[in-house]
Amino acid sequence: MPLQLSTELGSIHITDNCIAVIAGSAAMDCYGLVGMASRKQLKDGIAELLGRDNLTRGVEVRRESEKLHIDLHIIVSYGTKISEVAHNIQSKVKYVLNDVIGLQVEQVHIFVQDVRVSK
Repeated sequence: MPLQLSTELGSIHITDNCIAVIAGSAAMDCYGLVGMASRKQLKDGIAELLGRDNLTRGVEVRRESEKLHIDLHIIVSYGTKISEVAHNIQSKVKYVLNDVIGLQVEQVHIFVQDVRVSK
């Protein structure tokens, strides 16, 4: 069910898929992120790296009352501080969704699926 925002000019319907694309794109701009990982599939203990066209497969959007909860499944670059990369992604995604779009994001959860050497 799409999220509905009302303005003086009318109503705006935003689908979960749209929110997932925006959150995934915001995360991809962060340093230390190799890419998004599939949230469902691990092959032989190795996370599948998703391309830019499949960002939504690594993002899960949940709504609890009027607040959004975003789950991001990521692959980080080897040699970077995982906690710092995760914090930067949380801040960027929350900023983009809260301040740029106007959605109320309560929490951004990061699931680090793998560490890879970036090319």
